[in-house]
Amino acid sequence: MLQRDREKGENAWALTKAGKAIKPPSKAAEDASALSNRTMAEIARDKDAEWQSHRAPARDEAQRKRRAVREIDLGFVEPMQCKLVSHLPDGPEWQYEVKYDGYRALGIKSGDRTQLLSRRGNRLDSRFPGVAAALSQLPSNTMIDGEIVALDEKGRPSFKLLHRASTSREQIFYYVFDILAYAGQDLRDRPLDERRRLLATALGNTTEPVRHSAPLEATPDRLIAAARNFGFEGIVAKRLDSRYEAGERSGSWQKCRVSPGQELVIGGYMPNGSKSFDALLVGYYDARRLLFIAKIKNGFVPATKRELIERMRPLATEVCPFANLPEPKNARRGIALTAEVMKRCRWVKPQLVAQIEFAEWTDKDHLRHARFLAVRDDKEPREVTRESIAS
Repeated sequence: MLQRDREKGENAWALTKAGKAIKPPSKAAEDASALSNRTMAEIARDKDAEWQSHRAPARDEAQRKRRAVREIDLGFVEPMQCKLVSHLPDGPEWQYEVKYDGYRALGIKSGDRTQLLSRRGNRLDSRFPGVAAALSQLPSNTMIDGEIVALDEKGRPSFKLLHRASTSREQIFYYVFDILAYAGQDLRDRPLDERRRLLATALGNTTEPVRHSAPLEATPDRLIAAARNFGFEGIVAKRLDSRYEAGERSGSWQKCRVSPGQELVIGGYMPNGSKSFDALLVGYYDARRLLFIAKIKNGFVPATKRELIERMRPLATEVCPFANLPEPKNARRGIALTAEVMKRCRWVKPQLVAQIEFAEWTDKDHLRHARFLAVRDDKEPREVTRESIAS
């Protein structure tokens, strides 16, 4: 029996003889093949059982790997996603980071050409020129992952500020937390702790607005308390041995929100004249059905309403996009969207996504104290579902 002896260390093993003793083999039997009964000298003389490797020589194998590295595609990669949880995992195998409220973005330098891509693969270079220009300081053939964030006068992330066209360039920063390729080498199959070390090297010559989003050294409970105090969206936990799983939400990365909120799809509005509205009508997808969830009345200024009306006007449709309307009269507090009330609504094709902040979900799947923050151009409407907390 072969057993690990943990008292002596992880790599200490004990070999224990068990069962009845057997008669030792004769000298002749020790020198004979169990398969052919030939002696070792006879096997060596016949030379009919020599092993041949089909591998290329070590030098050729190294050259092949170098060629493969140079040929890595530095195009769009769908970012890895976090699973929403109610409590962060704890333990030495986890690393913690700030969850920023901004635009997820990939920074790419391929040769001398740079790109800044959204999570949907759209170019962000012209929208955030300061960030795009700073990518030229990366090593050639490098791809990084991070969040574009706007900071208010107190240094707190503000998604609403990020969305404003008037935001000054100095308030925009690109917080980088991962690296997918470095100097032409694909790193997605490397563990996170190794990628983190290479990220620090890759960012060694970069200047602001590119910032290294360093890991946080504290317990999960203290980090959540600090996030509430400083106004962050939440905290992210990542396994140190996790690979970069493009487009996946495997649970190797987990997020805990401090304040509830999520994206919702705009499906219509209740008008107030021709150039304004009283409320946006929003919902989320359940499989292929768009479900109405709330009327959003708060969080708007006149300029925001005018901008939204202009964006919704080309999407006008006579067909209600929500699968669960009309509602009964007692469906919710305030005015329910009954068949009679729906006659006053204006419907739009579900192509716009809004970031909504709220206090909580109710038992009836409604939102309490909901308010509009901004339209999200980086989210695909069909991907907007209710964010459920993993147990």
